Amino acid sequence: MQRARRTAELAGFADPQVTPLLREADYGRYEGLTSQQIHQQDPGWELYKDGSPGGETSAQIYARAERFIELASSRGEGRVLAFAHGHILRAVGAAWIHADITVATGLWLDVATLCMLRDGERGQVIALWNAS
Repeated sequence: MQRARRTAELAGFADPQVTPLLREADYGRYEGLTSQQIHQQDPGWELYKDGSPGGETSAQIYARAERFIELASSRGEGRVLAFAHGHILRAVGAAWIHADITVATGLWLDVATLCMLRDGERGQVIALWNAS
């Protein structure tokens, strides 16, 4: 959460509201390993399909993303900015459009990019994703 807080500060938001809902996924036994190292042990592993042994399940990650959406929506009309780690933001994107959590796998997200989720004419849409 420290990097997300610092990014918010660098973007001009000196006093952001911090919520544990946007913390990085709990990787359990995979904590500290790179994706390559994990795939050496478990070649078919995918966070949003399998979760992490001893950490969060994919359903828990998705539920946390949904709770963040509820929190952001409860702030009333207007915009909400979120600065967070990529995996939880990808889960938020999937939850926003009411897609299965596995859709988050296809939502590539680079560092320091912009995404916009909004209410559209036909419901919640991803208006912008991974823009720099």
